[in-house]
Amino acid sequence: MRSKKMVLTAAFAAAAALTLSACGSGDDSAKKPVSDVSTQPTTQAATVLDQPFTKPDLVLTDTHGKKYDLREATKGKPTLIYFGYTKCPDVCPLTMSNISLAKRSLPKADQDKLQVVFVTTDPERDTPSSLGKWLAAQDPSFTGLTGDFPTIQAGARQIGIGIDAPKKEKDGTVVSMHGAQVIAFSPKTDQGYVLYGEDTTSEEYAKDLPKILKGETP
Repeated sequence: MRSKKMVLTAAFAAAAALTLSACGSGDDSAKKPVSDVSTQPTTQAATVLDQPFTKPDLVLTDTHGKKYDLREATKGKPTLIYFGYTKCPDVCPLTMSNISLAKRSLPKADQDKLQVVFVTTDPERDTPSSLGKWLAAQDPSFTGLTGDFPTIQAGARQIGIGIDAPKKEKDGTVVSMHGAQVIAFSPKTDQGYVLYGEDTTSEEYAKDLPKILKGETP
């Protein structure tokens, strides 16, 4: 896996520096910090935020071509949000696969409660149709969103995640730089209070999801 990892910096109070991840690229610019957030001590995969994020004010298009208001559609529901793109060769499909596997370990009723939202960082290529097909192979219940890039970029930054417009490399491949974190939003407060890095395993998600569903701290 060639993507850059989430960087954790600590002094007397811990701070998580969310970094851009170059899916399939070794570009050192992926190391640049995007946002500093105050955190509680990290326990295994989960980083609990002292200052939770407000859910992004995002109105985009879902995989059925319909308008999707993120705040309204997920209000009062346990929600995992991830920004990535379907042609990512490594981090994005692995992250979605791990979440899918973890979700299947839940009782059916709890599976129905969990909202998983994948927002593309490559909207020019990720059409509603292509995004829908890609997510269906992971989990048909996952919500895929696309739209214009400036809107997506602004929404990502509302939760401390930086993304850059896709760029074509010399070999012709297109690389999308994006933060590779999954942020969990509480059904009680609708705030993003737990962060997961790209190395989080399906077993670690499975361990935490029962608490995420209740809005509890993992």
